[in-house]
Amino acid sequence: MFHPDFQRGFRANLPIAFSVAAYGSVLGVLAAQNQIGWLVLLVMDLFIFAGSAQFVMVDMWSSPLPVGEMVVGVAVINLRYLLIGASLEPVFKSKSIRHKAAVMHLVADENWAITMAAQRRGAASSEFLLGGGCCLLLAWCLGTMTGHQLGSFIRHPEALALDFAFTAVFTALTIGLWRGPKDLAPWITAAVLAVSAEALLPGKWYIVVGGVGGALVPAVRSLIQEPRRNHRQAKEEPHALN
Repeated sequence: MFHPDFQRGFRANLPIAFSVAAYGSVLGVLAAQNQIGWLVLLVMDLFIFAGSAQFVMVDMWSSPLPVGEMVVGVAVINLRYLLIGASLEPVFKSKSIRHKAAVMHLVADENWAITMAAQRRGAASSEFLLGGGCCLLLAWCLGTMTGHQLGSFIRHPEALALDFAFTAVFTALTIGLWRGPKDLAPWITAAVLAVSAEALLPGKWYIVVGGVGGALVPAVRSLIQEPRRNHRQAKEEPHALN
């Protein structure tokens, strides 16, 4: 019934789905406490499906709704998907724009990280990515709806360590993405820039600053090494001809 890669992607994301549901329940609790109805929350889950952006929206929820501020805040947080989309170019090779748009809607940080790890083994595809996205969307909706129903009983989700689920899952994903010493420079750069930006800039700009800064390190390194590589090849070619 489902594409084999879709099934593999769904199964690969199951271990993480439990953590996704856990911190989704925190969002549900906060939404209930802010008087956001379950149907509104479910529509938000299905049409936005971006955990950090939804947390910001729930936190800003008031009457009248600050729509402009919400749009700007969500846009800033989700700018990282420009980098994520670019990194997925090999996975979407030869796919239609409609297919790309449909799958990208279900891309989260978690199934992106798992797909990138699979890509290094030559085992990733857009169907694999889609299967992971469907798995996480299901877990996210179940988590937020459960949290919403429990919202009137759980006043302090941090007392149950539910708020730590978000940190735990991304720590695990980060360890899984480690490729060795060559990752050290971009990771340190991203961390330093993100911490500095969080202290100096308002809102969630630290996500973009850290992500872009870290991504630029290997790009700059490649630009520096390319002339050296070309020079070395040029010196070796005469010897090869002889």
